[in-house]
Amino acid sequence: EFTLSASSIQFLSDYGFDYNKFLKDGIPYMNEVQEENFSKHLFVGSWKASSAVDRDVLKKAIDEVTRWIVAAKEEETMILQDLSGYQVFEVQLVLRRALQNVWTEPLGDKKVLVKKVSPCNRQLLENSPYDCCQKKHILLSARGFTNLFQTIVEAKKPVVGHNMFMDLMHLHDKFYKPLPESYEEFKRNVHNLFPVLIDTKTVTKSLWETCPFPPVSNLTEVYAALCSSSLNSKDPTCPVIALASDCSRYAEKELPHEAGYDAFLCGSVLLKSAHLLLCRSTDDAVEADPSFSQYLTVLAEYLNKVNFIRGGVSSINFSGEDAPCQYPPLLVVRVQGWPGVNEEQIYQEFKALCRFDVRRLSTNQFILLSNKFKQVRLVLQDYKHHPHLRVSVYRRWRHSPGVNCLLQVSGIVALWSLLAFLFGSAP
Repeated sequence: EFTLSASSIQFLSDYGFDYNKFLKDGIPYMNEVQEENFSKHLFVGSWKASSAVDRDVLKKAIDEVTRWIVAAKEEETMILQDLSGYQVFEVQLVLRRALQNVWTEPLGDKKVLVKKVSPCNRQLLENSPYDCCQKKHILLSARGFTNLFQTIVEAKKPVVGHNMFMDLMHLHDKFYKPLPESYEEFKRNVHNLFPVLIDTKTVTKSLWETCPFPPVSNLTEVYAALCSSSLNSKDPTCPVIALASDCSRYAEKELPHEAGYDAFLCGSVLLKSAHLLLCRSTDDAVEADPSFSQYLTVLAEYLNKVNFIRGGVSSINFSGEDAPCQYPPLLVVRVQGWPGVNEEQIYQEFKALCRFDVRRLSTNQFILLSNKFKQVRLVLQDYKHHPHLRVSVYRRWRHSPGVNCLLQVSGIVALWSLLAFLFGSAP
């Protein structure tokens, strides 16, 4: 069972997500709790088909085999086709449990060979170490992508991502254990799984302050900025990234949110950013072909610090204490003479100066949120005498609709109380 939001469907559709492939050939996965429950049912023989589609496939397979086996002779075979994924195992488990005179073997990814055998031969086959339906093989298949996750965990290699906090939450919840209630426990678990994390968002944010680097945000924009600017392009020691033959399309066409393409962008951003940091960390010329260990050295201060948006900290330190940070004040924009204005129009108005988060406060008021003091000061200065937009620092007691409503109600109640007191005490 799963849920989909309309905005997620639209987002994935815009980037060419193949829903048919997802539903038909999706890769299974499970966390440790789910694996324990699955193993318990599998080893005690209480396993059942998990979906209506699987039950229909199993019913069709049983009907075909039971009709065929009546007239079949020993060692005769038939083939069940059009199975997908885990159904290959499900069909074999059900047939072996229901019929004692059949044996099954998978043929590729979508077919199962069914053979009529004697009970004696059946017993010999069941004890064979090559039986693909042994419980351990079934469990390995059911774990699906979790096997790759476990391989990454065991390798203890650096894990690189861009703005990867949500990714880490999903990795923990889907492949390790359900998310804990404790924030500190979550940090400890992630650090035990991935001792070295590198968030390219955290790295590139530091480049804004030391390099002529535009204040871009998403991964595609960061990659484009690093490639198109003069930051690295004329440096002969800058790392050259060669694409494998089956990924050559990434050099010719943007394929955002395709896993391989995003990994290519993320790795490229990491290397190019690390090279910039290395160049600025030494007065001497950088040697040709710097080693990855040299890059890790200049990245040391960013290790295990994952970008965190709009929180009490600018980044989460998975290997230590989080460093508190101070954000600039909220701004409030009061609109005059611009009927029907919305959040997107306000965002576009201020985009040249700062990419604010915009939230509607009332019909003609909007909240602006930024993490840059300089940009907040600049907007306050530039829009001081704007004919249609009045920008000021947000004061809760002054601008909050809830507080204003409370003050108005309190004023009315106070006025009526005063009037009641005056007229009530009059002779």
